[in-house]
Amino acid sequence: MNEPDWSAKALIVDDDADNHLLIRHALRATPNIQVFGTTDCTAAVQMFEDVQPDIVLMDLHMSPMSGFEVIERILEKVPSTTYLPILVLTGDDSTEAKRRALASGAKDFVSKFADHDEVLLRTRNLLQTRLLYKEIEHQKATLEIRVAERTSELEQAQRDVLTRLALAAEYRDDDTGHHTKRVGNLSALIAQAAGLGTDDVENIRLTAPLHDLGKIGLPDGILLKPGLLTDFERETVRQHVHVGRQILSGSTSDLLQLAECIAYSHHERWDGKGYPEGLVGEAIPVVGRIVAVADVFDALLHPRPYKSAWEFVDACNYMHDQSGFQFDPAMVTALDRVLESLGIVSNDLFDEVIGEPDAEVVEGYRSRIRWD
Repeated sequence: MNEPDWSAKALIVDDDADNHLLIRHALRATPNIQVFGTTDCTAAVQMFEDVQPDIVLMDLHMSPMSGFEVIERILEKVPSTTYLPILVLTGDDSTEAKRRALASGAKDFVSKFADHDEVLLRTRNLLQTRLLYKEIEHQKATLEIRVAERTSELEQAQRDVLTRLALAAEYRDDDTGHHTKRVGNLSALIAQAAGLGTDDVENIRLTAPLHDLGKIGLPDGILLKPGLLTDFERETVRQHVHVGRQILSGSTSDLLQLAECIAYSHHERWDGKGYPEGLVGEAIPVVGRIVAVADVFDALLHPRPYKSAWEFVDACNYMHDQSGFQFDPAMVTALDRVLESLGIVSNDLFDEVIGEPDAEVVEGYRSRIRWD
């Protein structure tokens, strides 16, 4: 016989010492098979755990435990997706014994009175099948790792695209890009304080900076105008929600779909006087209600071409005054929790904490939010 190109471990469980030695002798004809065994059926399960064999050769009629019981106990230790061949060695050729052994998990039978070559051939065949299963499992695991790595790369690439899109819009009226970072971080903190789940919080942090992506489509003369806007100019500015929606629409990405929702809904008002749909209350997507609070509060604290920065207390008072009118009261309350828990009491502290670009530091701030 040609020697196989694999190596394996075999466990023999037979309480008849003579039979045990005969089987050992048959298997030792192949040096690729390392043989272990016991004549004590009560020790078989522990030996199986210690050896981790590739095949088990099992007698059926043993005492005090039958081969059927040992098979069942061994298979309890084996994952359902693992192929473990069990070759039954028995002098009982009855149909009932074979059926019961198969039902217990055996894969093949050989008579105790068979010659050595038959025992070895059946063992080899089962081990070849075991080897194929192990190769398939290895390939599957390798493929899963590669898919996970590729998925991670794609997710990171998607996040990079989101960041660059947000910066492209922000450079129109804030060449530092800090507004988009602050709105993303503050929106995530408000979402957390409002009770949203961890995944939702992180997704909002990533997509909220795209809230004003549609500003890319606005004329500089309107976007950067230092004075008050005319009715026509104001209506033109309102079109940025449609532009943003159009840029972000049509994607199968959950993140881009969320960004599209934010871009389109963050100028809706709780009282229904917002745009573009005039939605009222909870008909406004929750992400739009969150970003509306974060966007306006940050805008109040920082200069714009048409206004100076507000004092911190004045900005807070405005948010409270507009709670239930412009803003969802629950989100204003969540904003209060964030500011109080993080000890933010001034414009400078707001920029230092909320504008912090280090994700680990931001996460540390998040953990300080109180829920009482």
